[in-house]
Amino acid sequence: MKLFNRMGEWGCSPNGTTFLVLIKSLYQAARVGEGDELIDRMKSAGYKIDKKAYYEFLKILCGIERVEHAMSVFEKMKEDGCKPGIKTYDLLMGKWCAHNRVDKANVLFNEALSNGVPVTPKEYRVEPRFLKKPKPLKKEKKRETFPEKMARKRRRLKQIRLSFVKKPKRMMMR
Repeated sequence: MKLFNRMGEWGCSPNGTTFLVLIKSLYQAARVGEGDELIDRMKSAGYKIDKKAYYEFLKILCGIERVEHAMSVFEKMKEDGCKPGIKTYDLLMGKWCAHNRVDKANVLFNEALSNGVPVTPKEYRVEPRFLKKPKPLKKEKKRETFPEKMARKRRRLKQIRLSFVKKPKRMMMR
């Protein structure tokens, strides 16, 4: 960012490619606020962002699990006049389904159909970390009998004593 901001000192100005590369790297580093600011700066500098660039932004944001922010970039994409295609809708629907948010995926699916994009319903997998797991039942602690307690203590003391014993080398060096 420092180098980018100092480009004017050397008499060069950033072009569209420079902006795109920097925005992608900021998003990849999860610095989404700075990436959004740079998108606005790019637009004010007179450069347009095409559908392919927006798709790359969305792909990066979905890859770093920032799906909510990807939706805000998706809205910017539509405001700029870029019509999202099948791949864009499929990417976002797949990510929402992976996050177990089928309601948002259905909204996107219906939006795609109303816009005339020929998306087909698919079976998406939900990532295991987003599945709601039932809480395990607590086990009642079984009261330990005196002989069991003494046996446990003997085993532990034996382990501690053996930890101070010099361990044999695998093979003596010749």
